[in-house]
Amino acid sequence: MILEPTLSIASAENAMQLEWQYGAHNYHPIPVVLTRGEGVFVWDVEQNRYFDFLSAYSAVSQGHCHPRIINALIRQAQQLTLTSRAFYNDKTGVCEKYLCDYFGYDKAIMMNSGAEAGETSLKLTRKWAYKVKGIPQNQAKTVYAAGNFWGRTIAAISSSTDPSSTNDFGPLLPGYIVIPYNDLNALEDTFKSVPNIAGFMVEPIQGEAGVVVPAEGYLRGVRDLCTKYNVLFIADEVQTGIGRTGKRIACDHEGVKPDLLVLGKALSGGTMPVSAVLTSDEVMLTIKPGEHGSTYGGNPLACAVTMEALQVVEDEKLAENAASMGEIFRSRMIALSHQTDLIKSIRGKGLLNAVVIAERPDFGKETAWEICMKLKANGLLARPTHGDKIRFAPPLVITEAQIHEACDIIEKTILEF
Repeated sequence: MILEPTLSIASAENAMQLEWQYGAHNYHPIPVVLTRGEGVFVWDVEQNRYFDFLSAYSAVSQGHCHPRIINALIRQAQQLTLTSRAFYNDKTGVCEKYLCDYFGYDKAIMMNSGAEAGETSLKLTRKWAYKVKGIPQNQAKTVYAAGNFWGRTIAAISSSTDPSSTNDFGPLLPGYIVIPYNDLNALEDTFKSVPNIAGFMVEPIQGEAGVVVPAEGYLRGVRDLCTKYNVLFIADEVQTGIGRTGKRIACDHEGVKPDLLVLGKALSGGTMPVSAVLTSDEVMLTIKPGEHGSTYGGNPLACAVTMEALQVVEDEKLAENAASMGEIFRSRMIALSHQTDLIKSIRGKGLLNAVVIAERPDFGKETAWEICMKLKANGLLARPTHGDKIRFAPPLVITEAQIHEACDIIEKTILEF
């Protein structure tokens, strides 16, 4: 039997049915079938246009199909895509230097997914603990904040406090300690009372938990405590990094530098999976040949795309735009909250924001979901997280006129709900 390499999708229903029939049932998407994207907009198979206010969980920060990034991808794809790391190529070292100069670190290791970068940071932390800090073999512990989310691998879910991530996937990995988020006293108590702690991994703003912003001074306190107790500060900036919160990385809001910086998502402008961990020579050089790697990590195609994606953020001042557009968005949402009790609170930084929704008797815990369905009908795509929160994170290229148009849609939807 000869299989056709592609199938034409006659309708949205057909596309969704194919996924249901032949794919794993591990996602519950908003029922829209997208076929094209440009800037802040996406179009479905019926050519309806929508504002994209999720940005593929902040991966498409530079906007859909940014021409400079696409051109860089095409040029490199026509020349060399993959060599594995069994050989040198002419792009990996150049990109590693670019990353180190851009973010201010000694060394970079490139991987693919954010979860893979998180695991890389964990391996580096444990290796450093044994080789440098002198923790006895197999005794190293790492600390995490409750509500964290850095992937779905066994290593990632072992730090999770979300039952939907952990149920029926045990046994989970040992050596993990979970403490409250945004609680410096709990962090210091743990550092004081628990021996053999190697690192503390934390999101500067928790994304999947519903855009939870810590108190001012929290990140500075984390930096100080990690320095005091000789513990590595690991910043999971997969979602908050690369301009999303109005700074190059979210840690810049408090002027702190983590020992390990974990990046992903927008590192490629949403074109392909690329992630990276940046750190010092002291940490990175604990890993020797054969002890860690990835066939695709640091491939020439990824490197070409990464450098162009980061240069776009710089040249187009997307972090600065995120800061100013985020102020407009939050002010519009605060004004809206004064007109309805459906909005309980608004929180965020830059263009990473969330609205907490009050349940309505007709919908109960599905209230936020139903609002997202109405938003879709009105031309804006967003998605709830943890039941009662709607995350709003458009591409950072959004203009002032576009942010107001999108806020008009949200206002109309909420007030009509």
